[in-house]
Amino acid sequence: MKKSLVALAALAVAGVASAQSSVTLFGVVDAAVSGYSTKSNLYYTNPFAVPFGVPGSLKRSQTALSNSGYNSSRLGFRGTEDLGGGLAASFWLEAPITNDDGKTGAASFSRRSTVSLSGGFGEIRLGRDYTATFWNDTVFDPFGTVGVGANAIFRTNLNLASGHGGTPNGAAGSDSYVRTSNAVAYFLPPNLGGFYGQFQYALHENVKSNEVIGSPSKKGRYIGGRFGYANGPLDVAAAYGIDTKDSLTDLTVAGKDRLKTFNLGASYDFGPVKLFGELSQVKDAYNLSQSVTLLGIPYVLTQGVSNKYNGALIGATIPVGPGLIRASYSAVKYKPDSAITPFNFYNNGSSRASQFAVGYVHNLSKRTALYATLSRITIKDGQNNAGIMGITTSGGAPGYGTIAGQVYAPKSATGYDFGIRHAF
Repeated sequence: MKKSLVALAALAVAGVASAQSSVTLFGVVDAAVSGYSTKSNLYYTNPFAVPFGVPGSLKRSQTALSNSGYNSSRLGFRGTEDLGGGLAASFWLEAPITNDDGKTGAASFSRRSTVSLSGGFGEIRLGRDYTATFWNDTVFDPFGTVGVGANAIFRTNLNLASGHGGTPNGAAGSDSYVRTSNAVAYFLPPNLGGFYGQFQYALHENVKSNEVIGSPSKKGRYIGGRFGYANGPLDVAAAYGIDTKDSLTDLTVAGKDRLKTFNLGASYDFGPVKLFGELSQVKDAYNLSQSVTLLGIPYVLTQGVSNKYNGALIGATIPVGPGLIRASYSAVKYKPDSAITPFNFYNNGSSRASQFAVGYVHNLSKRTALYATLSRITIKDGQNNAGIMGITTSGGAPGYGTIAGQVYAPKSATGYDFGIRHAF
């Protein structure tokens, strides 16, 4: 009898423990027929050196079965354990998948891999996660920085973080624009009357050594924070972050490179329409070096340079029956530091890009939707900056190129997505 009671008690305890823990399998499968086209014009740095027969414009197009046109395709696991006393432990593992070809899926949890402890004090979260500054770029974009409708601010910042900003010191790219790894983050508790926020520090994890001047490199380090207020129809937030792009092989004073991002975003839901807006500025700050010889003695002179990328976005979503109309206009202007503006008749030292996107989502159920998106990008003086030039390729388009060594500067790009999304 006693053994039976002990067994029943053990089962009861196991049942309580099970009730206090949960693990969820979730995901999104999104596929679309997508089309991209770009037009680039020949950039005449020296019109007398252009080979005979080289066309004045370059047109490229591509049609593909893509993924992640409305929501990013993914596969994930998340779980929470109630520790009692208001404490909870959680984990989140999320992998990208390419369901259009099936080649990627659950091989790495590069979208998110975190473990956290939360309570009345807030949440401490460790691992790989969205950066504080990226949140505003995606939350206040009607297209959520996904598909051909992803805004111009997102496209430019992605190019800069990838090392395509045209920085003279050639600093390597970074992995800390959308997400950052090796991060320690703190989130405010959710019971602050609508106020929310986070602070994030990502360790660079580079080895310190006296073998190389300037060691260790800070490449991989990210420091950022976000603070906002959401109550009823209003949501507004500001964020600031510093992303270090120093190259491990260039650790001298001239190798320092930082992306300093500030953005302010807001949305307001009027019911018939929800409006979105964002202002953004990214400073690509680095040291420009120049070797000189004075009285037979070589010197290296360095000068701090800070190029700016000023961005703006306005957008809206309009519910229509079971569907949703989405639209946005975004623009980015490159403003170089006066120290590096070249004296070139064909180069005024600046570049700019603008983008208009419109789309419609038709919800067949809470989990399944059909969608269509059309986007148009226009670029002015794209040859002056690789960060601006590259936005025609960040959405999947074939972009610009060269013919017989002649550079073509991108002028415009058009893209469309027609697809289906299923979430589980």
